[in-house]
Amino acid sequence: MSTKIFVTLPVKNLPNAIRFYEALGYERNPQFSDETAAGMVISDTIVVMLGTHDTFKKFTPKEIADPTKFCNALLSLSLESRSAVDDLISKALAAGGSKAHEPEDYGFMYQHGFYDLDGNGWGLVWMDPAATQQAG
Repeated sequence: MSTKIFVTLPVKNLPNAIRFYEALGYERNPQFSDETAAGMVISDTIVVMLGTHDTFKKFTPKEIADPTKFCNALLSLSLESRSAVDDLISKALAAGGSKAHEPEDYGFMYQHGFYDLDGNGWGLVWMDPAATQQAG
């Protein structure tokens, strides 16, 4: 069995957050969803749990950081091509997200990023498989 990761993010407006992640092409898993949280399936091994602030507070006694002002984590996804990176950025911007930075092209690696509706930053990266094999 492969290891799965569940990234939990506090969101101010759960229905809007669900619509945003669905616009990126991710599906909501009803098994991990209710009126206070939604499990958005990124891949077979990655699920983003979107939780209302009240729900998120049940998991930690710490204050919830405002991701529009503070960076608490860097979330990155590897994608299969440069065009997949650009496509996901386009979907994020069309769904109300914002661009985190300009694309960075290193030849063997291409990066771009966006912020979701709550300000959580997502980095997207494509690496040339030949360069990855040489480095390995």
